[in-house]
Amino acid sequence: QVQLVESGGGSVQPGGSLRLSCATSATIFTFNSMGWYRQAPGKQRELVAQITPASITNYSDSVKGRFTISRDNAKNTMYLQMNSLKPEDTAVYYCNAIRRSLTTTQNYWGQGTQVTVSS
Repeated sequence: QVQLVESGGGSVQPGGSLRLSCATSATIFTFNSMGWYRQAPGKQRELVAQITPASITNYSDSVKGRFTISRDNAKNTMYLQMNSLKPEDTAVYYCNAIRRSLTTTQNYWGQGTQVTVSS
């Protein structure tokens, strides 16, 4: 059973920074892709950033230039560095990992961590 555990959420003022971590119970290279999603109250969950085993990254337009996704293979941990935070970044942030085989696609999710940006 794969487990993903997020940490690092909290409350911060606009313009501040936070760093989220996602620790996995599985070897990180076994995932075809990992990413961060977020869900604000009353809104659908949306992709924030993705990273492949080759460290190819993809960002949503709303966070491009402010957020940085990275991974530490030795620690089996993924990170999201969030700078210049805005009130609209307020949401529950979820870690996601995808593992594909020839016949199945498995999606794994963390429990979520709250990020609140407010003055």
